[in-house]
Parts: sequence; C-alpha cells; structure tokens
Amino acid sequence: MTEHTDHLEIVVRGSARGRYRPERGIIHLAVRVEGADKSAVYTRAVEVHADLTRALTDHETAGAVAGWSADSVRVYSYRPYSETGDLRDPVYNTRIRVEAEFVDFERLSEFIDVWASVDAVEIGDVDWDLRAETRRDRERELRRAAVDDAIVKAQAYSDAVGRGPVVPVLLSDPDMAPRVPQASRRAMPMAVAAGPPPPSLELRTDDIEIGVAVDARFRTA
Repeated sequence: MTEHTDHLEIVVRGSARGRYRPERGIIHLAVRVEGADKSAVYTRAVEVHADLTRALTDHETAGAVAGWSADSVRVYSYRPYSETGDLRDPVYNTRIRVEAEFVDFERLSEFIDVWASVDAVEIGDVDWDLRAETRRDRERELRRAAVDDAIVKAQAYSDAVGRGPVVPVLLSDPDMAPRVPQASRRAMPMAVAAGPPPPSLELRTDDIEIGVAVDARFRTA
C-alpha cells in the first residue's frame, strides 16, 4: 500500500437551489393625467391619487396590504407637432408613481379589476417575492445544503485518487443571488369568458427560485 506524506488540496464549488411559493406581490402603479389646462391636469391627478391611496389604506387596514408608498411626482409639458410640422399648443402632464405590497393575492386581483378601468391609472408589473424573514430562513437552509454539496464533491475527488477523508480549510461566499424567473415577475392573467358579469382577473404565480453557492477548499487528511 502506498502512503502519501503530502496533502492533496481540492477546490470545489457547492450549490443548492430551492423553489418556494411567493408570499407577497408588489404592484407598480402610476396616476397619469394629461391635457391642455395645467391646473386642471394637476388637480385631476391629485384627486385620482387620493382615491387610489384611500383604497390602499383600506386594504392595509384589512390586512391585505403590508404597506404602500407614493414617492415620485412629475409635472411636465411638451408641444406636439401637427401634420404640417407646426408646433401645437403645449400638452401638460402630471404623473404620480405608487407602489403597494399585497400579501392577499385574491384582494390583489380584485384591486387590479377595479383600477384597471380607471383611465388615469396605469398598472405596471407585479413583482413576486418572499417575506424578508422567510428569505433569510430559506437562504440559511440552502447555505447548509451548499456546504454539504461541496463536501460530497470534494470527498468524491479524494476517493477517486485514493486519498481518504477530506478536511475543510476554507469556505467563501461567492455570488449568492436569488433568481426570480422572468415569468414570475409579472401578473399572469388566466383566461376568462367575456360577457356579463364582467370578467375578473385571476393571478397565477410561478414559484420563487433561490440559488446559493459556496467556494470551498479541502485537503486530504
């Protein structure tokens, strides 16, 4: 039997992934009004914004919304060109951005049903995610699984060359980034029949995928 007096160094990357049901949906909205009268445009935008945030506050009180924000207001104008190339009168715009975090997805569907019919309201994407504490717990579990994966890989290399048990000497956290599949970032409406009563939106979300990797260095005993 050949004895090895030197230590073999083995470097591997362990990884682990998990898929989890989303726990919150962050909807991106905007109140946008335009017209020829600057004052009237701004007043209308503020009125719609007040109605929208009042509805969000009611959902928050009911426990369907964890929180909402309206942190951006833009008031601007532009002068369009006519078909003959002449400048027309200014068109004034007011745009107010709103975000809301829903934890009740049925209420979120109902909210979209109502506000999608309001001319001055633009509904953007819905970002799906886990609660912060859930994400921390899941990442902790995946880190452990990634280390286990690294140990298995290193031991397999060592066994392949007959060097016995491996001992970890270094663990480093490389690119640990949760990945949300592209399809899961948006609300996905299911087909609904037209005609009375009005069609309603039903959201169907993909799972949230979290991936963790660890770089590990081992030596043979």
